[in-house]
Amino acid sequence: MSGPALAPPAAPPPARAPRAPIAWPAVAAQSAAVALVAALLVLVAVTTAANLELRGIPTGFEFLGDRAGFKIADTVIAFSPDHSYLRAIAVGVGNTLFLSLIVCLAATVVGALLGVARLSANPLVAALAAVWVEAVRNTPPVLLLIFLYALWSQAMPVGGAQEVLPGIVASVRGVAVPKLETGLPAWAWAAALLASLTAPVLASRAARRRTPSGARRPPYGRAVLAAVALAWVAAALLGGWSLELPRAAGEDLAGGARLTPEFATVVFGLTVYTAGFIAEIVRSGIEAIPRGQWEAGRALGLSEGRILRLVVAPQTLRVITPPMTSQYINTVKNSTLAIAIGYSEFMTVMGTVINRTNQPLEGTLVIVAVYMAINLALAAGLDLLNRRVQPEQR
Repeated sequence: MSGPALAPPAAPPPARAPRAPIAWPAVAAQSAAVALVAALLVLVAVTTAANLELRGIPTGFEFLGDRAGFKIADTVIAFSPDHSYLRAIAVGVGNTLFLSLIVCLAATVVGALLGVARLSANPLVAALAAVWVEAVRNTPPVLLLIFLYALWSQAMPVGGAQEVLPGIVASVRGVAVPKLETGLPAWAWAAALLASLTAPVLASRAARRRTPSGARRPPYGRAVLAAVALAWVAAALLGGWSLELPRAAGEDLAGGARLTPEFATVVFGLTVYTAGFIAEIVRSGIEAIPRGQWEAGRALGLSEGRILRLVVAPQTLRVITPPMTSQYINTVKNSTLAIAIGYSEFMTVMGTVINRTNQPLEGTLVIVAVYMAINLALAAGLDLLNRRVQPEQR
């Protein structure tokens, strides 16, 4: 009768790597460099404060609560001259975010189509896409905006507003389109939009956690999207809705949703400009995929379109996400060019605030802080997307 089995000997603990000695000369040099930079910053701050006090220029951010006393033509947030400067700054930030969002979405769609068109087997389609890309990439964007703004007055109807298409009225003062009105407040629609964006992400994460490794995930995504769509329809029906059609009122427009010449020019111009760069990013991403992927798809009997959509596009996304991040950030910064044609984006509003308050230092700090916050948040969000599309980082 055999005795009890002996337990295997315990494995020896892993040997620790020897700790590297501290390089004191390097630490001293870095500490001295940090101290020197800090001293320079303190010197600049003290000198600036002394010069401002000597010239009698007020400092501080107390002016943010004062009455603004000026109007803003295009506003996403309601604004009147009786509101504060802080409200005016918020309106400028809202206009910049709204403009950047529309341009990024439109330029992404147009640029993706252009990038695919540049690789088309049809020489005419490829040549036209190449002309678009090369033309906008070698034209200063501010020149493009000024040209389009000057073209607006020549292309729009003269002698009063006219209905150019059913439900669309245009004049030199803008374009009016039908407007959908509901009984729900703006904050309710904002909450619904936020829920629509976050619900699919949360559902995907929950499905990933509950699905065993290697198993196929249930198709929760379509069910969540269907539920979100039904929620939007229910909100519109419960809140009540009506369609307001625009009409001509002499040279002006009445009713509907109005697009001013400045806003329409900036959106169209920046979309055309940004789409050229996105097209090159998409084209280079597609060409980065090995030709063997195309050949494998053809061997399976897939059409060229299905190979592009099911095989190439998911792999292309991993390649183009980092440069697309830089392009979206550039789009936010290029929105400042709207000041050339008078659209009330953030820089235009801040220029007015600085001129009225005579506090350029504080105004410049606000500008730097706002743009850094927007671009860092955008970069952080796209970095999360980049990590999701990279399989080795999951």
